[in-house]
Amino acid sequence: MELLGIANIVCKTIYFEKPGPKNTEETLNLAKKRAEELDIQNIVVASTTGETGVKAEVFKGYNLIVVSHVTGFRKPNFQEFLPKNRNIIERNGTKILTTTHALGTLGRAINKKFGTIQLDEIIANILRLFGQGVKVACEIACMTTDAGLIRTDEEAIVIGGSGGGADTAVVLKPSNTHAFFDLRIKEIACKPRL
Repeated sequence: MELLGIANIVCKTIYFEKPGPKNTEETLNLAKKRAEELDIQNIVVASTTGETGVKAEVFKGYNLIVVSHVTGFRKPNFQEFLPKNRNIIERNGTKILTTTHALGTLGRAINKKFGTIQLDEIIANILRLFGQGVKVACEIACMTTDAGLIRTDEEAIVIGGSGGGADTAVVLKPSNTHAFFDLRIKEIACKPRL
């Protein structure tokens, strides 16, 4: 298909009727299909307890990174990522990243203390206009890039969710957090139709 002499890319986006973990298997399969079509090797997956990270082993052989919540996210000194899932994922050679959230760590502390919303929370809420999973995907892409686990000059498929499991997969050009506005969402493979 061409428009104004420029070849266009036609690809399908799947919109799930409802968000949530029931979409995890299909999200992972759609993401893998798109990774194969585009020859993308970098796969980043959000996983709070590690359950989605275990299921993401369909990406064995890729540069797969599973990103957890920061320790203390729910309560002080508590890590939600279950040890049994960590063992399975690490045994398979997958990297697990636990680090400060790109869109809401120091800003969240200021909000809790002073009741003042900060710039990172505004950006997070703007991204949520496209769905929680899109916000998560952008955030963990920056976190993974900051950790040196993916590069800014290679596309990645990043998978997030809306409160459990995976229901969003995007193709993007990642950036470091300090260069956030260089991040580009290239495609949305799937997301909930909110």
